[in-house]
Amino acid sequence: MTGHFFNPRNISLLLALLAALSVSNARAGGPMVQPGHTQKIADGVYVIPDQRVNLVPNIGIIAGTDAVMVVDTGMGPKNAEIVLAEVRKVTDKPIRYLAITHFHPEHGMGAQSFPEETQVVVPVAQKQELAEKGAQYIELFKGFSPDIAALLADVKLVTPHIAFEKSMEIDLGGRTVQLLYLHPGHTRGDMFVYLPKEKILFGGDLIVDRFYPILPDPDASPTGWMDSLNELKQLAPAMIVPGHGAVGDAHLMDALLAYFTDVKTRVGRLKSDGKSLEAVSAQLQKDVPASYANWDNPEWVKNLVEKFYNTL
Repeated sequence: MTGHFFNPRNISLLLALLAALSVSNARAGGPMVQPGHTQKIADGVYVIPDQRVNLVPNIGIIAGTDAVMVVDTGMGPKNAEIVLAEVRKVTDKPIRYLAITHFHPEHGMGAQSFPEETQVVVPVAQKQELAEKGAQYIELFKGFSPDIAALLADVKLVTPHIAFEKSMEIDLGGRTVQLLYLHPGHTRGDMFVYLPKEKILFGGDLIVDRFYPILPDPDASPTGWMDSLNELKQLAPAMIVPGHGAVGDAHLMDALLAYFTDVKTRVGRLKSDGKSLEAVSAQLQKDVPASYANWDNPEWVKNLVEKFYNTL
């Protein structure tokens, strides 16, 4: 399945869609984590917000009495150094763990800047995906803009130190963190970080706030995405830190599930009427954004329509 990713059609689609993201909301110097905006969302739990800038993720800082876990790094070593400086503003505990929600460059490819004592922890599926696609994605992202190329110029892929199958728990000292892997969705190896006592969920890019979901290659699955969201709802999180967008609650998952169901229904209805993929795609690229006017990056409607059309 992964061997078909870099065929000409997939390359042209990804370049067109992702290049649009890299230009939208661009800032000088590329997609940069902004220092000085770190927010405390619970005792010992912080978020460095994305400022709603494309290719900048929300980044988590989880501090216990003994150690710290950081969730995601930003794109490249320069961003990771900003993250590390923000960590030191809120805690002096050792940064023992780096949890990477998925292998894409803006989420994990700053790992090399973390202290030697930091252990990178991911699901087995993500570790495999990084090994298979990581270098190719770096080259792909470098093509988006000179600023992004500069951010990724010195990236060295860091092989995760800890890889788990479905779940694991880490004790940071007085604070338990659960790491979960459910199904392929945005990527093959999406990971969730959950604080059971505080009921805070870090959703990675499987949970976003008013951004159209991105399914970037053949390993991405709208069905798996929906299954994961339904299973995460059973946790009844009180607070959700999405991969991109504002911190919210379970309504973020409800909105995404409603969107997937809506697009699936529309695709199914049009396909059953005998319309071709091209006709369905053209119509829904006009109709769907009209129903989600406050969502960003409608370029990705086409991607989801194609996924559903080819599987229904």
